[in-house]
Amino acid sequence: MRPTLAPAAQPIRLLLVDDQMIVREGLRLLLESQNGLSVLGEASNCPDAVALAAREQPDIILLDLDLGDVHGLDCLPELLAVSAKSKVLVLTGVYDLEIFHQAVSRGAVGIVRKMEAAEVLVKAIRKVYVGEVWLDGALMARVLSDLWRVKSGQPLEAVVTAPMRFGMAQRDVMEQFWSPQIEAPNPDEAARIAQLTEREREVISLIGEGLRNQQIADRLSISVITVRHHLSSVFAKLDVGDRFELAIYSYRHGLAKLPL
Repeated sequence: MRPTLAPAAQPIRLLLVDDQMIVREGLRLLLESQNGLSVLGEASNCPDAVALAAREQPDIILLDLDLGDVHGLDCLPELLAVSAKSKVLVLTGVYDLEIFHQAVSRGAVGIVRKMEAAEVLVKAIRKVYVGEVWLDGALMARVLSDLWRVKSGQPLEAVVTAPMRFGMAQRDVMEQFWSPQIEAPNPDEAARIAQLTEREREVISLIGEGLRNQQIADRLSISVITVRHHLSSVFAKLDVGDRFELAIYSYRHGLAKLPL
């Protein structure tokens, strides 16, 4: 009797939006060379992108902010209006926290700079697909600060030209920071978390409180070098890139409490 084959996992379906053909072709070649990624369409302008998004309902939209006549920021809410479950990952050649903040305010769940290595973009796609955010640490701190003020009933500063418009995917991600209910990790995440030692869990909890390495060392009566060793081990076990990504991961999986 032949064994039953498990059904193949569905690929992550991508829509590319960039006004430069050479960039789109390069992205397509890169992404389709990766396991589990599929480019379902390309668009060079906002109207075509909106039409494609409405028809195809992609998992992730890679959106360049410079679309010629129309700024990507203006196109972003139109894309989410016709494909609310899509997650928008912004591509940009500049580093401007103000623009990044506006992109997040209008529904983006991640921002990747074009100067980053190809593997960074691929990792960002996979992360946002499973519900993570992919944001610069300084921007994430600003977003969390805004969410804190909203939660506290305090007015936001007039830093954006449009009201906060969270897409469905982004709203789901952001609300997890404030939800009193911690979602059970999937089997893969549970296996990663189970590898953590008790001391590593203590370090993670203190990272979640915003403590620096020296403060953690003082609190636990260990050396700063030992703290660094623990963090290196934690980063590897949980597949996170830095302490800010670790803090977000720890809030989502109940390893630390968000300081409210």
